[in-house]
Amino acid sequence: MQRHINGSVVTALIAALLLLAGCATNPVTGAKELSFVSESKEIDIGAKQFVPTQQTQGGQYRIDPELSRYVDQVGQRLGAASDRQLPYEFVVLNNASPNAWALPGGKIAVNRGLLLELDSEAELAAVLGHEIVHAAARHGAKSMERGMLLQGAVMATAIASREQKYNNYIVQGAALGAQLVSQKYGRSAELESDYYGMRYMARAGYNPAAAVNLQETFVRLSKDRKSSWLDGLFASHPPSLERVETNRKTVTELGNEGEVGRERYHQKIAHLRRSKPAYDAYDEAQKKIAADDLEMAVGSLEEAIALEPREGQFHGLKGDILLQQKRYRQAIASYDDALLLDDAYFKYYLGRGIARARLGDASQAKLDLDRSNQLLPTAITMNELGKIAIQQGDHGAAKSHFRSAASAGGELGREASLSFIKLDLPDSPDRYIKSSAALSEKGLLLIELVNESGLDVGGVVLQLNVSAGGRSGTRRYNVSRLLANERIQLSSGFTFSEENPLQSVSVSIVDISLL
Repeated sequence: MQRHINGSVVTALIAALLLLAGCATNPVTGAKELSFVSESKEIDIGAKQFVPTQQTQGGQYRIDPELSRYVDQVGQRLGAASDRQLPYEFVVLNNASPNAWALPGGKIAVNRGLLLELDSEAELAAVLGHEIVHAAARHGAKSMERGMLLQGAVMATAIASREQKYNNYIVQGAALGAQLVSQKYGRSAELESDYYGMRYMARAGYNPAAAVNLQETFVRLSKDRKSSWLDGLFASHPPSLERVETNRKTVTELGNEGEVGRERYHQKIAHLRRSKPAYDAYDEAQKKIAADDLEMAVGSLEEAIALEPREGQFHGLKGDILLQQKRYRQAIASYDDALLLDDAYFKYYLGRGIARARLGDASQAKLDLDRSNQLLPTAITMNELGKIAIQQGDHGAAKSHFRSAASAGGELGREASLSFIKLDLPDSPDRYIKSSAALSEKGLLLIELVNESGLDVGGVVLQLNVSAGGRSGTRRYNVSRLLANERIQLSSGFTFSEENPLQSVSVSIVDISLL
């Protein structure tokens, strides 16, 4: 594998990327900057990544559609006041973590957990205005562009490497959105989003001072080191006293006037606040699952369901517990209940598909797993689909699924990689069993085999083709056992000399089997 890159090659690669870039004016700041990602590409990325990224964060909050419409209305009001008109879209996610994020192209999400921490519509406007600037000022697009330059510097190594490492089980293109929303913005991007977000608030008729109140709350909570906040908004949008003071100066510039909407906001989140005890019981169930106390976890879930019977997550987690306990028919019933309440969340289809597969209902399992895969492609789903394809005798489809699952890395990826190799090994043995030939000091032709498949193999049949003294010959050799990562040498039985020099030689694997 190539490990070192010539400096001139790096320079040439980066120069080529710079030639592809265009000089553009930032639509928010007015600054001149290089642009690799066009606006149409930004919009396309956001549109393609929005649903899969929502899926990674719990899916949409569907119990209270009026709340989702309200958040979108506030967001659209701010979007209309922004310096860049994008196809803005705002959703509420079914996630307790206090967080919000933006994808390129104006696709923005806020978690129900954050809505509970806000005190007014103006504070919601401060959050959404901040995220609008991240999209409008191309902060996500810039991070991708920086990645492109970095990729240019390591391209030669990347091409040589066969390993792909991801931080989770998401596979295929859906991983991009998850990477974008988990990134930590730099100090300048956060200050920029605060400043222009407050300007958008003022233009839309909101009091920008709410952004100061919000940052003061965030700083106080960060000092308390609340774990939910550290895992949520603070991880990607770190608060600071500098941001508070800078926002105060911006209020002096913009004026301390405009709507606050405290009463209206609390009316809109009333159901969310009333249902908080149900979600607290759900959170308690998750803690009990982590402690391997599954029966107590079911008790907490039953409490949550009694308090809020319309929440699909409660039924879905109950299904997960029953699946883990191998109570497959009961698990399917719980997933059915979850899907009646929310038929657009991948995890319920995935769980039901696995349960159906364990009961031998391959056709229905495949329907569920395919739907799960459409919403969010994961290594778990790909592995299950690969197993079903093997049962149905479709080795081509099985290989395709296992190949996708292998890209996730980790234990699941390694399992999928081995499953792929088991199917691919008979078709392409030379890809995994490396063979070579060389002369010893005494002129004996030796054959070397290296098993790079990661699996123990047997029944290896080699074919050696040699040419010497104007004559050619072929001979086959059998190796009954070759362990994973084992390296062996065989004598070919041919000896060459100056009088009978070796002219050409080739070795190939013509048959193989797994032990």
